[in-house]
Amino acid sequence: MLETLTKTENGATLSDLALGTGAPKTSLVGLLAGLTAEGCLARDQAGRYFLGPRFLSLAMQAIAGRELIALARPILADLATATEETAVLGALAPETDPDADPGADLAIYLDKVESSNPIRYAVTVGERRELYCTALGKVLLAHFEPARLQRYLETTQREQFTATTMTASSELEADLAHIHASGISRTNDERIPGASGLAAPVFASDGTVIAVLLIAGPSERMRANGESNEQAVRQAAAACTLAMGGVPMTIQPKE
Repeated sequence: MLETLTKTENGATLSDLALGTGAPKTSLVGLLAGLTAEGCLARDQAGRYFLGPRFLSLAMQAIAGRELIALARPILADLATATEETAVLGALAPETDPDADPGADLAIYLDKVESSNPIRYAVTVGERRELYCTALGKVLLAHFEPARLQRYLETTQREQFTATTMTASSELEADLAHIHASGISRTNDERIPGASGLAAPVFASDGTVIAVLLIAGPSERMRANGESNEQAVRQAAAACTLAMGGVPMTIQPKE
């Protein structure tokens, strides 16, 4: 049915779709009604169906996601080589709905290049993590719309994973404001004892955060190489932003 609709600019009637799919009209009516109600299809006054805004948005997200992973792969590899830590590409979990319970928001690992060090931070592609206690998640939270961030802070249940996990809303808000202004997220033993991370946003052409680049490793080693690691993460995120047609964040020098 969707293939039939992609081949026409003038939409398709119920009869056209029945003919194109080889299915009886009665089998299509309920499916068409559900897809139209969800915004995946649109129906005009003449009863013709078109691909709807939600379907087109999901298609574009899928295309952008695959393109992003392919473009970011060499940047991830260079970042892992430069820092000798595990480099990761992450984003907001795709099924996250801004109108749903914001406490259910999670980050997801899209790709990785692991460190060659025998003692290293290991991640699994597709794994999901909380936003409030990870370097990846905090970058995403720092760029939430204010109302959405407030809903998240009010509804999410924040577990005290370690002694340094931030759970108080006031403390977390202050940290997120600093991340938004500085363009870099730092976590120290907040989710897993002995593991720390650095992350920076990747911007799309419309200025929204499409993904996050980060490195993670043993806390002692991350602290020892903090300055050089931070510079490498910023440069990698800027390179990825440029590859996606976005404008890298400019950090004003301190006076």
